[in-house]
Amino acid sequence: MKRAKQRARLKPRNPIARSPLLGKGGPHGKSTAAKRRQAQVELLKLARDPEHE
Repeated sequence: MKRAKQRARLKPRNPIARSPLLGKGGPHGKSTAAKRRQAQVELLKLARDPEHE
């Protein structure tokens, strides 16, 4: 019967040699344009019906 193959231990990655493209992860959020648009929409709603809020 054959023995199981021995796997080499994985070396830890070098954090200095990592690609800068991998650092773009993280939480998603609204873009600046989307925030600006939302503020404009809220302002127009308030101007149209000031007694509502």
